[in-house]
Amino acid sequence: MAPLPPLPPPMSVLLFLKLALVPSLIALVTLAGRRWGASLAGWLSAFPVVSAPILFFVSLEQGPQFAAQAATATVSAVLCILAFGLPYAWVATRHAWPLASLAGFACYFMAVALLALWSPGLPLAAAAAALALLLAPRLYPQAPPLTAAAVRPASRADIPLRMIASALLVLLVTHFSARMGPQLSGLFAMFPVMASVLAMFSHHYQGAGFAVLMLRGMVLGYWSFAAFCSVLALALPRAGIPLAFAAALATAVGVLGLTRLFALRRARSG
Repeated sequence: MAPLPPLPPPMSVLLFLKLALVPSLIALVTLAGRRWGASLAGWLSAFPVVSAPILFFVSLEQGPQFAAQAATATVSAVLCILAFGLPYAWVATRHAWPLASLAGFACYFMAVALLALWSPGLPLAAAAAALALLLAPRLYPQAPPLTAAAVRPASRADIPLRMIASALLVLLVTHFSARMGPQLSGLFAMFPVMASVLAMFSHHYQGAGFAVLMLRGMVLGYWSFAAFCSVLALALPRAGIPLAFAAALATAVGVLGLTRLFALRRARSG
């Protein structure tokens, strides 16, 4: 009987998962946005489908304590992702996607640099993320009207191009983040791969109003992301890897459902 082939190293599995998960989710969120609107698409895209496998393999390779530190940094990275979305939305109300993307990424990297120097602990990181998520919806600009004139007909290559762009960004981030410590690894676990690709393509094809509504919808979904990373940072040193990830994912799904109920009630009352 021939020996079984060796299992691929964790980083190879991680890269495969990221290259499979992120472009697939990009395609699904794009279709959801066309069917149910920008706000729902943004809410769906914020689930920790990228950072969860990153932190899982970090915990396997570096141990639960290292991964707990990375998860704490990822909680504070909510501030970085908002630092991308807010400038993008404001610039998008007046300019096309290239300038809006430049503003968003410039502010994102500035936020990463500041948080790398600050390195807050979990209580302070969670408090800062919660405060930012409470304030952020009020800071977004009024979305420009969704008019037919702002919409360009999407080509057949639209979704494949989105998937290719997200895969290239994943490869770029993975290449550099592999050389970083827990703080920067945690911060770059929330690199705005999905936010940037979805915002740029939506801005180009469906107009600035759609992009702004999608970015604002992501804010509601980031509560689920912050809850996932907070529970993971608390549970990893105490409960071990399987139980910690199970608890964190269950919490993320619960919070995602609660935020959706909140959005529906607010829409009905408004």
